[in-house]
Amino acid sequence: MKSLLVKQEKSQGAFSYEIVWKESFSELGAEVKKLQHPAKKACIVTDSTVAELYLEQVKQALEPLFEKVTVFCFPAGEEQKTLQTVQQLYTHLIEERFERKDLLFALGGGVTGDLTGYGAATYLRGIDFIQLPTTLLAQVDSSIGGKTGVDFDQYKNMVGAFHHPRLVYMNMSVLKTLPDEQFACGMGEVLKTGLIRDEKFYDWTINHMGEIMERIPAVLTKMIQKCCDIKRTVVEHDPTEQGERAVLNLGHTVGHAIEKLNNFQLGHGQCVALGTVAAAYISYRRGYLSTEEFFEIRDMNVGFDLPITFTGLEPEAILAATKSDKKMENGAVKFVLLESLGHAVVDHTVTDQELLEAINFINGDRIDEE
Repeated sequence: MKSLLVKQEKSQGAFSYEIVWKESFSELGAEVKKLQHPAKKACIVTDSTVAELYLEQVKQALEPLFEKVTVFCFPAGEEQKTLQTVQQLYTHLIEERFERKDLLFALGGGVTGDLTGYGAATYLRGIDFIQLPTTLLAQVDSSIGGKTGVDFDQYKNMVGAFHHPRLVYMNMSVLKTLPDEQFACGMGEVLKTGLIRDEKFYDWTINHMGEIMERIPAVLTKMIQKCCDIKRTVVEHDPTEQGERAVLNLGHTVGHAIEKLNNFQLGHGQCVALGTVAAAYISYRRGYLSTEEFFEIRDMNVGFDLPITFTGLEPEAILAATKSDKKMENGAVKFVLLESLGHAVVDHTVTDQELLEAINFINGDRIDEE
C-alpha cells in the first residue's frame, strides 16, 4: 500500500484526501502538485524542535511551487496549544496577506496538526491545509479524520472544528529521530486502535513487539497503514462523531483527566494508555473481558514502555475532571468500554463508583500504601 484514500461524499461536509507514505520529503512537491491547488502562498506551521530537524527540507520541497513560502514557528510543547498561539498565527497570515485560496502546512506532531487545522478552519472562514505528521502518534491518529482544536484553560481540545486536510504526507524516516518517550506515546494509540476494532491487528502488534520497538521500517509502515485504515473506516461512517466514531475515544475520558490534572507532564499517548487500562478494568468487572484478557491489556503497556499507574493525583479529583470532559452528553459521560477484544462500544451507564474503582486500580500511590 503506497496510499490510502479517505473519502465521504454523503455528508454536508464532504471530503476526499489521500494519505501517502514516503521515505523522505523529496517527493512532497510532486504530491502537492498533483492537487492542482490554486494557492500562490504557503505557510509552514511548525514548532521549535521540529523546525531544527525538518524545516529546511520542507521549504526546499515547496519553494518551487509557490510565489512565497513563509514560516510560523512556535515554542514546542502542549502548553502552546492555545487560542493565544492561534491568534499569533492569524497575525502572521494577515501580515503576509494570505488569501482564502492559499495553503497551510502542519509540520510536526499532534499539537502542530491540531493547532494548524484549527487555524485553517477559522482563518477567513476556512482555508486548506496539508498534514505533515512527524510523530508516531500523529501518523496513526491525529493527522487523520479532520478533528482540529486547541486546549482552553487546561481543558483538553475544548475549542475546535472539523476541518479535513487536503493531503496527509507521511515521511517514514522521521521516526528514526523520534525520542523514545514520544514513540511510546504513539504506541498508546496503536494499541487502542486494535482494541476498538481489530483483535487480529491487536494480536499482531503484540507478536511483533520486538521489531516495533527496534523500529524496523517495514514493520512500522505496515502497523501505521493498518491504524490509518481502521480509523479511515470509522471516520467515513461517522465524520462528525454522532455515533460510531466515539469509540476512537477509548481511554480518553480518564486519560484526558489525568493529562489535565498533571499539567500535561505526561504525554497524551501515555495518558490514553492509563485510561485504556481503566476502561478495560470496568469492562473486566462487568464480565465483558476475561481475567487473562484484562491483564494482558494492562501488561502490554509495560512491553511498549507505557505506564500502568499514575502517582501524585487524588482519585476524586480525576473523577471530578471527567465531568468537564467535552464528551459529556445529557450530564453523563459517554464512556467507551470493550465488549470484547477488538469490539468497543459507547456506554452511558458507567457509574461514579465504577469509575472511582477503576481509577484506584491504576493509582500507584494506593498500591504503595498497601
